[in-house]
Amino acid sequence: MPKDHGIGAAPKRREDVRFLTGAGNYTDDINVRGQAYVYFLRSDVAHGRINGIDTGAAAAMPGVVRIFTGADFEGVGGMPCGWQVTDRHGEVMQEPAHPILAQGKVRHVGDPIAAIVADTLEQARDAAEAIEVDMEELPAVIDMKAALADGSTKVHDDLTSNLCYDWGFVEENRDAVDQAIKDAAHVTTLELVNNRLVANPMEPRVAVGDYNRGTDDSTLYTTSQNPHVIRLLMGAFVLGIPEHKLRVVAPDVGGGFGTKIFHYAEEAFCTFAAKACNRPVKWTASRTEAFMSDAHGRDHVTKIELALDADNNFTAVRTETHANMGAYLSTFAPSVPTWLHGTLMAGNYRTPLIYVNVKAVFTNTVPVDAYRGAGRPEATFQLERVIDKAARELGVDPIALRRQNFIQPDQFPYATPVAVEYDTGDYDATMNKLEEIADLSGFAARRAASEAKGKWRGLGVNCYIEACGIAPSNLVGQLGARAGLYESATVRVNATGGLVVMTGSHSHGQGHETTFPQVIAEMIGIDESMVEIVHGDTANTPMGMGTYGSRSIAVGGSAMVRAAEKIINKTKKIAAHLLEASEADIELKDGNFTVAGTDKSVDWGSVCLAAYVPHNYPLEDIEPGLEETAFYDPANFTYPAGAYSCEVEVDPETGKVTIERFAAADDFGNVINPMIVEGQVHGGLAQGIGQALLENCAYDETGQLLSASYMDYAMPRADDLPFYSVDHSCQTPCTHNPLGVKGCGEAGAIGSPPAVVNAVIDALHSGGKTGVLHIDMPLSPDRVWAAMQ
Repeated sequence: MPKDHGIGAAPKRREDVRFLTGAGNYTDDINVRGQAYVYFLRSDVAHGRINGIDTGAAAAMPGVVRIFTGADFEGVGGMPCGWQVTDRHGEVMQEPAHPILAQGKVRHVGDPIAAIVADTLEQARDAAEAIEVDMEELPAVIDMKAALADGSTKVHDDLTSNLCYDWGFVEENRDAVDQAIKDAAHVTTLELVNNRLVANPMEPRVAVGDYNRGTDDSTLYTTSQNPHVIRLLMGAFVLGIPEHKLRVVAPDVGGGFGTKIFHYAEEAFCTFAAKACNRPVKWTASRTEAFMSDAHGRDHVTKIELALDADNNFTAVRTETHANMGAYLSTFAPSVPTWLHGTLMAGNYRTPLIYVNVKAVFTNTVPVDAYRGAGRPEATFQLERVIDKAARELGVDPIALRRQNFIQPDQFPYATPVAVEYDTGDYDATMNKLEEIADLSGFAARRAASEAKGKWRGLGVNCYIEACGIAPSNLVGQLGARAGLYESATVRVNATGGLVVMTGSHSHGQGHETTFPQVIAEMIGIDESMVEIVHGDTANTPMGMGTYGSRSIAVGGSAMVRAAEKIINKTKKIAAHLLEASEADIELKDGNFTVAGTDKSVDWGSVCLAAYVPHNYPLEDIEPGLEETAFYDPANFTYPAGAYSCEVEVDPETGKVTIERFAAADDFGNVINPMIVEGQVHGGLAQGIGQALLENCAYDETGQLLSASYMDYAMPRADDLPFYSVDHSCQTPCTHNPLGVKGCGEAGAIGSPPAVVNAVIDALHSGGKTGVLHIDMPLSPDRVWAAMQ
């Protein structure tokens, strides 16, 4: 019988009450008395030299408070990059300056040239039209391979080239991989594109800067996934504000998907301008503005080779990737195609030799950074597409080929050749579950039914593994991270027994306000309604790293457990004193402390009251009060894994692809709330299917963004998506965190794109189009139709 509370139960999300009744407090809902509004004048060319800016007429227009240009930020720090990559030659990456407002040159369409602060947004926008910019348009470089050619236009004049870094991993494997490919019985080669994406969260980015002249305190309200990191980066490296004089608040942020991890120029500008104008300053992105100012995702071009022996065992993988950085280095951009991608190239398989080469390239496009999955979708797509192509070339069943090469349960912990160690997993179990829930045995009959309607039906299968809860800090520090990747929590117990948990994790759709209380309630044996979760405000939460990489429950939840354990240990001491017993004999269950083997007990509330009303209290042993803080730094990543299947119908007349069935069998370790886990998987599947079939951020050769609105950028709608069969009953708990959890937020977006593409290729083969071995995403009707011809 399903549990009705605690870990494993599925209570409804408590935060949804305010979201669904219009009572949420989103960033754009925040208005500070007397605030002004900012409008950014952005470049309409991808590459240009600024010869002059005349703001005179604009500054005299009604309502204009002040106009800022790059000259106002001379001596102010630029936007920092949070990860430094060292290339395969031992050289650190090229790291260009990234000013808050353009200085001397613009480097992508949307690069901010000037910022107009006015009484109203309309007045600021009107004034922007009166600014005269003397711009000399320069040749733009958009294609990554062209950007690396000799004599190519340089995005940054002070760099030696457009190459950010040339990374090799694992470099000592390189010669052995080359030899294994030469010696292989069969080598499958595939060239593919991982298409550029725009995250498009529900709420566009917002920044509200406020300054208190009396206390010299600055406050930034922002749509961020990690307010403490924004405070650190902006305070220490950009504006020079001591952290104790800077507060960052991220309230109900309407979705993030990675694009709200990073520190953006608009945040720094609003904070700076609020002090300069002695007045609150607010900016809200329009949707079109978001398309050219939010960090984009993916944008890799890859050649992958898979070597197999005569028995179809994988012997080596070699990849060469060009990864687009865009015009500047966003906060975590260098880590995505390297340490978040190369370390996952083993997948679920026993491949003894792997070599990954990544060339990161500057182009005159919007910066690229982490997007849901961040590196792991790119790795999975390469690997699972080339395995499917190999199966087709060899004439073997694609599921059987994968099973043959799976890491087996008795091989865990398993050290891969790309420097990570999987602690647990059972990939045959998830494949078995997939075959069951997807009814793969009935596929042949469904294909025949589709053919009777004149449609081609295809089946695609995918296996994935990902690394979540990126850690530990001493390891990522060696890899170039410029921040620790721990998490923190403070648990404060009130005198009447209720708890407030202040977490450094941030919730922007993950359901922390529901799942975190389930964990605490289970530990103590109290009702979840007695637990309140506080997050998103640097003024009242401990220093934390925020939420991304499916780290919330594995890292943030573990910190919370450690803090709660300290509370429980202290309350046991108090209970032992009240019950005149040995602390070792005290047991806590269902909200009551009992003396083992007796009927003597005292309830949770009485012990909490005794902590604050210490009339009968062992003061000589412990101090009054109940509040504890813990910082948790994981010993390893967690490794969720799974198997997905997709069935599509292709219309041979138009090339239109319709997804008919989709099944997902995931291993997330222990599950806190199965309803929320299922919702997270559904959301990830929608984004992965969107990438596979619809979404594409496109530039022309001059650097103009061709997909800067929903008229041109196709987001998935309800009728583009099927009903999903989702299962997470195959659980191999993580061995190195106290909850045994692995993370679930990105899995759907990782596993779905190759499953969809594999299914479409299979459908084309069923229709006799045997020469089609690959189509680059998105598989729009025109691309599929063209391939069929």
